[in-house]
Amino acid sequence: MGTTTIRLPDELKARVAIAAKRARTTSHNFILEAVAEKAVQAERHDEFDAVADARFAHIFESGKAIAWDDMRKYLEQRISNARARRPAARKLAK
Repeated sequence: MGTTTIRLPDELKARVAIAAKRARTTSHNFILEAVAEKAVQAERHDEFDAVADARFAHIFESGKAIAWDDMRKYLEQRISNARARRPAARKLAK
């Protein structure tokens, strides 16, 4: 395991100590968990961007998409447990 030194402003260090005590853990563990959570958040954001880029590339290549009004209606029907027919993709207007 590697070692990393971070310098915290006194005010932040005090806030971390209070929050760690409330969480019944050490300041060290509290900081480790915070860094791990931030790393997961960044990874998920990158994954989201990759999926969005792939979907946009598919739309661009096919020239087809589903109109938002149609998709919204479909999703509302799914939420209400009504039988919903999946909307068909159509050529994009130029």
